[in-house]
Amino acid sequence: MTKIAVLGAGKIGEALLSGLLQGGRAASDLMFTEKHESRARALTEQYGFEAVTVSGAAAQADVLVVAVKPQDIEPLLVELAPVLRPGTLIVSLCAGLPTALYERRLPEGTPVVRVMPNTPMVVGEAMSAVSGGSNATPEHLKVVEELLSTVGKVAVVPESQQDAVTALSGSGPAYFFYLVEAMIDAGILLGIPRDLASQLIIQSAVGAATMLAEGTSHPVILREAVTSPAGTTIMAIRELEKHGVRAAMLAAIESARDRSAELGRQHED
Repeated sequence: MTKIAVLGAGKIGEALLSGLLQGGRAASDLMFTEKHESRARALTEQYGFEAVTVSGAAAQADVLVVAVKPQDIEPLLVELAPVLRPGTLIVSLCAGLPTALYERRLPEGTPVVRVMPNTPMVVGEAMSAVSGGSNATPEHLKVVEELLSTVGKVAVVPESQQDAVTALSGSGPAYFFYLVEAMIDAGILLGIPRDLASQLIIQSAVGAATMLAEGTSHPVILREAVTSPAGTTIMAIRELEKHGVRAAMLAAIESARDRSAELGRQHED
C-alpha cells in the first residue's frame, strides 16, 4: 500500500502527514482533503502534498485516514460510501467512533482500523492505540502500526478498551498541561516571575517524564525518592491527599471515558 490520503488536515492530520514525510514517504504518495482553501494552499506550498476532494482521495488512495471531528463524520461517510474502492483501508482517528459505524455506512467488507492518538503527535511523540474492526486483518494492523510509528509509539488494544484509552492517553496531555498551569500559578503566588516559574516547572516535567520513560522504577518508587521524612515534599503530598487530588483524577478520567462512549452512541442507528 503506497498511496495515503488524510481526510481532514487539522493539527493531527497535518502532524501525521508531516511525520510520514519525515519517515521517508514521498510527497507524491501523500494527499489530503481540507475544506478551507487557504489552509489547503498553505499545506501544499509547505509540504508538497496534493489537496484533493473526497472522491479524488477515494479514487487514488490505498489508505484513507479519517481525521475529521466526530460531529463531521456523517456527511463525510455519505460522500465517501458511493465512491470507495473495494479493499481500501479506512483508518479512523475520530474519538469515540467505533469501527462498526464505518462498517455500517461503507460498502460491505471494508477493513477499518480505529486509532486513538494524542496531540504530542505534532512533535513526533504521540501515543497511539489501534484496534481492528471485523474486516481488518493482522496485515492491516501492521500497515497502521508502521504509519503511526513515524509520529510516536503504538500499542494494539481490543476495541472494547478504546474509550478507556481515549480517557487516559487521548485526553491525557490536557491533564498534564492543567497541572503544569497550576504549578506555574503557584510559583507566581510564591513570588517567582512567570517566565522563571515556567522554566522551572517545564524542565522538571521533562526530566520527570524522561525518568518515567526509562522504565527502571515504578512511579511510586520515583516519588518516594523525592519524599524525605518530615521534608517539604511530604507536606505537599499531604495537602494533595487532603484535597482529594487522586480521587478527583480518577473521577475525571472515568468521566472522559463515559463521554467517549457517549460520542459513539450518538451515531448508532
